[in-house]
Amino acid sequence: MAIEYSTERKISAEQFIDVLVRSTLAERRPVHDLETVRAMLEHANLLVTAWEGPKLVGVSRSVTDFAYCCYLSDMAVDEDYQRHGIGRELMRLTQYALKETCTIILLAAPAAAEYYPKVGYHQHDSAWVIGAREDLL
Repeated sequence: MAIEYSTERKISAEQFIDVLVRSTLAERRPVHDLETVRAMLEHANLLVTAWEGPKLVGVSRSVTDFAYCCYLSDMAVDEDYQRHGIGRELMRLTQYALKETCTIILLAAPAAAEYYPKVGYHQHDSAWVIGAREDLL
């Protein structure tokens, strides 16, 4: 299996949705809302992709300032390609696109929660979230 990685190659919303479905991350993403998915890609400022020939097999999508923090918002690898180091390489290339002072932050999907400590991530005990349009108190 010859996997090619890129930080330059753009992807369409349809390609992104397809790899999200093949990775099972679609269960937690708005894949039935094409405009939202397009906005997710348009406003991400760091995208690392993995390809086998013309087939997109993995994506690391982030929002970052490149110097202090990087929110790795989507890490998706086609289930047929998992356990071959593709996710680790996508994250390594994401990390190398950032300055040495930059911390990567992510929220793990429940199915992947045990994966991240195995590749070097540390659990943070004070992350907080508020849903879209939830009222602040």
